[in-house]
Amino acid sequence: MTERELEILALLKQDPLIPQQELADRLGISRSAVAGHIMNLTNKGVIRGKGYILAEAKYAMVIGGANMDILGRPASSLRVGDSNPGSVSCSPGGVGRNIAENLARLGSDTRLMTAVGKDAYGQQIVEHCQRAGIDMKPSLQLSDGVTSTYLSVLDGDSDMHVAINDMAILERLGVEQLKSQQEMLKRASLAIIDANLSEAALAYLLSNFADIPLFVDTVSCAKAEKIKPYLGAVHTLKPNLKEAEQLSGISIANYGELPVLANWFHEQGVKRVFLSLGIDGVFYSDGEEQAHIPAIPVEMVNANGAGDAFLAGLAHGFMQGWSTRQSTEFAMAAAVVALSDLATINPNMSEISVNRVIKESLC
Repeated sequence: MTERELEILALLKQDPLIPQQELADRLGISRSAVAGHIMNLTNKGVIRGKGYILAEAKYAMVIGGANMDILGRPASSLRVGDSNPGSVSCSPGGVGRNIAENLARLGSDTRLMTAVGKDAYGQQIVEHCQRAGIDMKPSLQLSDGVTSTYLSVLDGDSDMHVAINDMAILERLGVEQLKSQQEMLKRASLAIIDANLSEAALAYLLSNFADIPLFVDTVSCAKAEKIKPYLGAVHTLKPNLKEAEQLSGISIANYGELPVLANWFHEQGVKRVFLSLGIDGVFYSDGEEQAHIPAIPVEMVNANGAGDAFLAGLAHGFMQGWSTRQSTEFAMAAAVVALSDLATINPNMSEISVNRVIKESLC
């Protein structure tokens, strides 16, 4: 779907009986343009019948953090301990939220359960997510909470030098809130969980919903430890090499030993594992097939968000019924799209743009 179609779909989810003129006024386009987009959505099977009845579709449930990302980028090489000329930008972020937006922009029906404050940053995040086509109804917006912020500083090579996060509000997304959404969770085609959640929330999710495919983003070495007791419930796990070595207690000497590491996770019950190797690509294993796929060359603009785009690509591929290999190649291309823009989420993220990267990489 195009970005405009995603915006229209988001408004229709909020009010299926909204008049076309009101849609046009809210989007700043003509009524005839709205009618054209409505026709396209109808032809695609997304809308059916009168009253803009939305077709029953598979959906992904994402549970995790939402932040306002504050990004500092030096104009040249970073001088530590000094004031650096450069640029500072703000954009909605957070692992769970980033995955959800990428997934929605790829065309998958996506619902997000997170917690934000009823402050300027929180309202900006909610409105941005809704425009991107994310269903925000499961999320908490708290009048007595402060929206999470994530402050990162890039080095002269556009890679992250240091970051600080303030995510205290996510502790408010507890077991009781999760229980209130359990029917929506049970009906999901898959659930994506980020390890920023509290230990209690992770324990509840991984102990009660193993009958649906659970995709887990380990986030960091420290936070990955919280999921170790529940690996048997994980369908798809996406750690980097350091996180995988820490979780397993296995240190590898070279990439030829990656199958040993992957097999350890299968022995714990993980169905699919995707080991991120940075500039060296990805090693995947689904219990039947294992392969190391080299990275696609890219001129990196911002390293933040590439892993989130990768996991969104994996989830999108799973919902499309693609093979593990095809899903991995698609996810790696989605990461390239993410790396190519200064914003945490590339506004041009779409299935079309990802497939273009795949096509160009084959030339």
